[in-house]
Amino acid sequence: MDAPTGHDQNADQIAYWNGPGGQRWADRQQSQDVLLQPVADLLIERAQARAGERIIDVGCGSGAVAIALAKQVGPGGHVMGIDISGPMLARARQTASAGLPVDFVLADATVYPFEPASLDLLVSRFGVMFFADPALSFGNLHRALKPSGRLAFACWREPRQNPFFMVALQAVYQHVPKLPPQGPEDPGPFSFASEARVHRILGEAGFKAIAMEPCDLALDVAIGQGLDAAIESALSIGPAARALAEQPPEVVAAATRSIREALTPLVRGQSVPLDAAIWIVTASAS
Repeated sequence: MDAPTGHDQNADQIAYWNGPGGQRWADRQQSQDVLLQPVADLLIERAQARAGERIIDVGCGSGAVAIALAKQVGPGGHVMGIDISGPMLARARQTASAGLPVDFVLADATVYPFEPASLDLLVSRFGVMFFADPALSFGNLHRALKPSGRLAFACWREPRQNPFFMVALQAVYQHVPKLPPQGPEDPGPFSFASEARVHRILGEAGFKAIAMEPCDLALDVAIGQGLDAAIESALSIGPAARALAEQPPEVVAAATRSIREALTPLVRGQSVPLDAAIWIVTASAS
């Protein structure tokens, strides 16, 4: 599958999301949609999409939020889901019902030639933290919004506030070296954790009335299917899976036992809820 042409600085992300990493996320589309549904619900509520609006979903992945918003805007509106991952967009196109006012575009939002002042709303669920130059990317997106346009996106707060990521990762670190450290402004899940940085980026891009709402959630990593499902999820995608990549089978087996030990006290029936800390960021175009 062809990868999109993008900004040179985003080349590593484009390669990752069109390789095995992106395919793993696409393969787990149904599970991930269930797992992250509380985030989608919160974001959609804050976005306040209206019938007839034109919306862009940035980093739309396998399309859950874009599809939900397309149902809200109705036949008079339209949603564009944009992403750099061919495998995930293929899943999005398979999932969307025929006739919904939604299209999925394989492109880098940093350089995509949007029609100026054509969109009412920009949304994203965890899709904007991977830009190498986010002020440049958001500047391009800002130009696509009408003067009355607005923004709403979800991003992660600090790692230490997110057992959702860290419980399994800390268990794995008993057996493998730590992942290479990321700087606070390097592209990645936590690159928008800093409130000051997000305000600076959006301000430089031209956004006004920037607000960041801290939201605390409990996300069921087992999606109601029990401890084994939670362990399988941790081993499939996310930082624990990355830390175990290319490790020999005996190390993976030992790490799996440690993940089980770490998650077992957290089991609640068939669920394994882990605390997750996010920002819901909102702003206006002018």
